[in-house]
Amino acid sequence: MLLEQLSAYRELGIGLIVVLVLLALIIRGVIRGRRNRILRDLDPRKIGIQDIDRMEDGSEFELYLQRLLSALGYKDIYKTTGSRDFGADLVFTDREGARVVIQAKRYGIQHPVGLGAVQEIYTSMRYYAADKSVVITSGRYTDSCKTLAAVNGVKLLDRNDLVDMIDLFKTKRREDVMDLIESKTEVIASKWSKTK
Repeated sequence: MLLEQLSAYRELGIGLIVVLVLLALIIRGVIRGRRNRILRDLDPRKIGIQDIDRMEDGSEFELYLQRLLSALGYKDIYKTTGSRDFGADLVFTDREGARVVIQAKRYGIQHPVGLGAVQEIYTSMRYYAADKSVVITSGRYTDSCKTLAAVNGVKLLDRNDLVDMIDLFKTKRREDVMDLIESKTEVIASKWSKTK
């Protein structure tokens, strides 16, 4: 009799564990499904910095930025093709009619964006006949990257700027987001510049 009761309790316990595991998997699936829907839609009204951090690759970040630029009201937005982008991921026309090229870098904080990003976006300006160039990252920049960008007039927007853009957009302050993207870059002289 005691052996039968122990066996029944063991079966009940195993059944309860199975039910709890299934319930946990269902809840996990619902949460993942919601997150995947948000990322699949890449709706700028729903995306936060944590969603950007979870994106599979840089192409999702580029598509998100394209949709953000469109939602801001920019015109002539063009997403370049992956392997033959000549250093730019997006091309658009700003409020003053200037053509702008953007390179998007979805990097983690522990992997800063280096010189290559500035070199690529700066040289892409000639190919796309652009007036301005911008690099936007979900991470940060190396000091040498910042220096090269400042000498060449390349606008750098880092993680803090991206968070500001997201927050401003979600609070319907679109003009402020556009001001951040279009703000003038302070150009510095290289130590190699010739003085007159």
